[in-house]
Amino acid sequence: MSEFDVDLFVIGGGSGGVRAARISASHGARVMVAEEFRYGGTCVIRGCVPKKLMVLASRFPDDFTDAGGFGWQVEEPRFDWSALIAQKDREIGRLEEIYRNNLQKAGVETLDERAVIAGPHEVHLERSGRTIRARNILVAVGARPVMEPVIPGGELGITSNEVFDLETQPERILIIGGGYIAVEFAGIFAGLGSKVTLLHRGDRLLRGFDDEIRDLLGEAYVKRGIDLLLKTTLERLDRTGDGAIRATFSDGRTIEIDQVLVATGRRPNTEGLGLERVGIEVDQVGAIPVDSYSRTIAPSIFAVGDVTNRANLTPIAIREGHAFADTVFGGKPTLVEHDLIPTAVFSTPEIGVIGMSEAAARAIHGDDVVIFKTSFRPIRATLSGRDERTFMKLVVDGVSDRVLGVHVMGPDAGEMIQMAGVAVTMGATKADFDRTVAVHPTAAEELVTMRTPFVVKKPVAVG
Repeated sequence: MSEFDVDLFVIGGGSGGVRAARISASHGARVMVAEEFRYGGTCVIRGCVPKKLMVLASRFPDDFTDAGGFGWQVEEPRFDWSALIAQKDREIGRLEEIYRNNLQKAGVETLDERAVIAGPHEVHLERSGRTIRARNILVAVGARPVMEPVIPGGELGITSNEVFDLETQPERILIIGGGYIAVEFAGIFAGLGSKVTLLHRGDRLLRGFDDEIRDLLGEAYVKRGIDLLLKTTLERLDRTGDGAIRATFSDGRTIEIDQVLVATGRRPNTEGLGLERVGIEVDQVGAIPVDSYSRTIAPSIFAVGDVTNRANLTPIAIREGHAFADTVFGGKPTLVEHDLIPTAVFSTPEIGVIGMSEAAARAIHGDDVVIFKTSFRPIRATLSGRDERTFMKLVVDGVSDRVLGVHVMGPDAGEMIQMAGVAVTMGATKADFDRTVAVHPTAAEELVTMRTPFVVKKPVAVG
């Protein structure tokens, strides 16, 4: 009889933990998973999936406008917030059930309660009081939004956890932050008809992205009626007599809104997890340090996904979970590359990126960097006259001709970057792009038809 109840105990039923559990079970491991909230994790329950559904809902006004240019007579549309939320909830419930069923079909035992580490091979279940002995423990508890910085009245704000369950659509909303979540929800609420103020302490949105993309997104949001306040911070929030919220900014300006969404960051969910019992010390943001195979300092304990703060994206958590299972139970040591990841920001306009920004490339390759770029009106907007532009940029190493970065902003940018990501990951050169036959008429064809490098004009020395 084995000294262990299971070969693997997974703490957390999100994307990374579920993948690790299923693949480990397929390799013959006995697996348990504990989840204290809902299976599917942040992405399925209160992240990527419900957000994308809301993004799609917010883009229909553009569709209605374009339809008129193509001869369709569209009556005055009316949006129903409660209907969207109800439909979203039904879809999320369906997906959660799929996650549960897939685990059970794989032979994984699922537990609906909080689990914490009790020892190198022990997990304590807080509701039932049971202790499970596991040969290996995988921590896949993800991250949570944080309300930072702490200000007077900060309790009046909500995070990305609560925004999906608002009973009514706010007529006026203040969104604080400049990253993925902030810009995506700014686009959502603006598209659905709310008056949006987007507040960010930096001088541009989306830190780390190419500067031209950052500038163009800011310009596009202003055109869409979003009040964009940069290099500004929030000083305090106060409830007014009529139930509104008064926001006071660092420049002395005040506005009244109905809701405040704080999207200033996320932190790994490591508090109270029992890591100290096995000698694991988290870093300054609360993340669990791991090696290239997701192993912690404790040989029997591993961690994947956002809790490690390596690359906080759902597909990365899934890849890490799969690699863990293949390494530990499949006899196939597998590493996950974290330095070349395609990503999309579901703002409106949408953004898709893989590889280096121009600034990052120049920091390494200097004047050898060659830039190709184009901007044009998408064909869908031509007949309606809607003011929308698509922007594309290729960052190329002029010595090796390798494409170092692809940056797209406009309709379907996320779909395009997925396919461009295959080429860039394979090490495609600009010549490879050039010899690829264009699919016409599409927006994506511009990625393979840009021929003339953009020339950076250098200042002429005087005297």
